[in-house]
Amino acid sequence: MANYYNKDLYKILDIPIDASNDDIKTAYRKLVHIYHPDVSGSNSDTNKFKEIQEAYEILSSASKRKKYDALHGFFKEKIKKDLEFKEQKKDKYSSYIKKAKKNASKSEPFSKSINQALDNLFMAQKQKVGYSDLKQPKNGEDINIDLSITMLEAMNGTNRKVNILHTQPCPHCEGRKFINETQCPMCNGTGQLSLQKKINVKIPKGITQGAKVRVKKEGNKGINGGKDGDLYLIIKIEKSPYFEIDDLNIICNLPITPFEAVLGAEIPINIMNSKITVKIPPMTSSGQKLKLAELGLENKQKTKKGDVIINVSIKLPDKLSQSEKSLYEKLKTISSSDVRSEMINV
Repeated sequence: MANYYNKDLYKILDIPIDASNDDIKTAYRKLVHIYHPDVSGSNSDTNKFKEIQEAYEILSSASKRKKYDALHGFFKEKIKKDLEFKEQKKDKYSSYIKKAKKNASKSEPFSKSINQALDNLFMAQKQKVGYSDLKQPKNGEDINIDLSITMLEAMNGTNRKVNILHTQPCPHCEGRKFINETQCPMCNGTGQLSLQKKINVKIPKGITQGAKVRVKKEGNKGINGGKDGDLYLIIKIEKSPYFEIDDLNIICNLPITPFEAVLGAEIPINIMNSKITVKIPPMTSSGQKLKLAELGLENKQKTKKGDVIINVSIKLPDKLSQSEKSLYEKLKTISSSDVRSEMINV
């Protein structure tokens, strides 16, 4: 039935292009009464009736009609361009011949003029619509993907497995969408295929919000020798209750216990893939800040480093053992300090 896509089925049924389903049925019934073999037994009428049946089968089906309209429009445009090219070719050929004869009458040998005219005609044929475009190299497009990582991964670096959706020209139709005037069955007329790929990507330590990690040649494929595009991972850093980044400084919200606040402590934390020991001085209050100089992030020029700023907060444990409660009861009875003395005169 594919050969009917280059015929005007609307003309066969004598209906307009925007005819409704009822119009199609009415036209078909009318033509059946005229060309049915039982009415007219001539061979021409039988062929006409077969043509009418084919036209009705396509146009009465919504999916077949949609496909026919698309393909028929394609072939009409193709035929139009072919006819235009032939007319241009004919006009140019006549022009070249006239010019060749004129030149021959002056000084050039007639055969040389004819050869020149044919060479020019050949060059004009090479410039046929779409000929050069199909052979031109075209670079593949870049792919941009958002990648969410934790604050610790941003500070310490990490390796991530990333799923990428690549698009590439269909190898069956070479991106032309049609084969032998029929929609390509492999790509369904899109001219391209989508492929999933998993790759491992290294995220460098100290990366910041909105930074881009480039992976060369992991974008969409180039066409006709064009370069492959690149993959860009746009970093999105998830918020953390314990860490945040302020320019090149790393802010660490560090919870400590009441006895660590009173007695002091040495607390190890992991920043920038390095273990850092934070020294909590005795009698540290909640909200106190400590600075660890030049242990933060480094600028791109590697000429400056930020600091690690420790925000201390005293946190009670969620549960206490009976022994711990007993110690607090004892502390309550022996304590002579008054932390609210400054409030008396307020």
